Amino acid sequence: MAAQMWTCTGLRWSPEGPELVWSGGRRSALTWGKRVAFGVREDSGRRCVGARGHACPTHTPVPARSTGARCEECGRLDRAHSVAADTIADDPRPYRVYLAWFGPGLLKVGITAEERGPARLLEQGAVCFSWLGTGPLMAARRTEELLRAALGVPDRIPYAQKRTVRAALPAGAEERAAEVRELHARAVSLGNWPESVAPEPCQVTDHVADFNLQHAAPATGAVTELVAGGHVAGELVAAAGPDLHLDTGGPRGVLVLDTRLLPGWELIPAQTKPEITFPAKEFSARQDGLF
Repeated sequence: MAAQMWTCTGLRWSPEGPELVWSGGRRSALTWGKRVAFGVREDSGRRCVGARGHACPTHTPVPARSTGARCEECGRLDRAHSVAADTIADDPRPYRVYLAWFGPGLLKVGITAEERGPARLLEQGAVCFSWLGTGPLMAARRTEELLRAALGVPDRIPYAQKRTVRAALPAGAEERAAEVRELHARAVSLGNWPESVAPEPCQVTDHVADFNLQHAAPATGAVTELVAGGHVAGELVAAAGPDLHLDTGGPRGVLVLDTRLLPGWELIPAQTKPEITFPAKEFSARQDGLF
C-alpha cells in the first residue's frame, strides 16, 4: 500500500494562531507543545506549485532552497497583480503604513490593506509594531518611500536577519518598544506627508506572546533546505512569521524550520525520535544578522 502523502501550501496566521495549509484547503492548527513530524519521499523531487490557483503546466523542478517554490514563468504570473511587488495602483481599499521591529536595530517601514489588520505583521514575524497612518494605496506607498529615505529604514528585511536577532531579544516589552516609539516620533515630525494620509498615534503592539517566544529557548540555527529521504520530528515551542521553532532535543536544541521550504515537496508521515536530518546551519555567535 502506498504511504499517505500530503502537499503543503504554506503557513497562515489566523486569529487563533498559526496554521499549516494543505493542498485542497485543509488546515492544521499549530499549538505550543504539538509534535511536528514529517518526511520527504526518497524518490521525489521538488516541483513548481503554479500560480494563482493554477498548476504549473510543465511541473518544472525548483531549487530546494527557494522560498517561492515557483518556476520563472509562474513566479512572473504570481507577481503580476501584487501590492508587494508594486505592480498595481488601482486598489480602492484604504492602506495603513506601519513601523515593524524585529530585534535590536532591525526595523522596517511597510504598508498593508487596512482590512487585514495585523495579519501582515504576524506573517512577517514582526516582534512589535505601530501604525503610522492610513490613506489610499498610492499615497500610502509615497509615505512609505518618504519615510524610508528620510529615516534610513528599509522596506524589506531578509528573514535570515530576523531569525538571528530573534534569538537575543530584550526581555521587557518597554525595551522592545523603545526603538519603535523613537522612530515613530521622528516620522510624524517630518511634516511633509501626503495630505490624504492621516497620521496615527504611536501604539506599540507586542507579538512576543503570540509567537510564544517568552516561553521558548532561543533557536540555535535554521534548516536550509529539505532533501529527498530526510525527515523532521520535534516539539513546536514557538512560531514567528513563516518560521516554526522546533525543539529537537539533544545538543542541537531548538532549530527554525521555514515553512516556505515545504511547498513543492511530497510529504509523508514520520514516526521517529526528535531530530532533524535536513541540512541546517547554526546562527552566528555574534548575532550580526548574517548566516
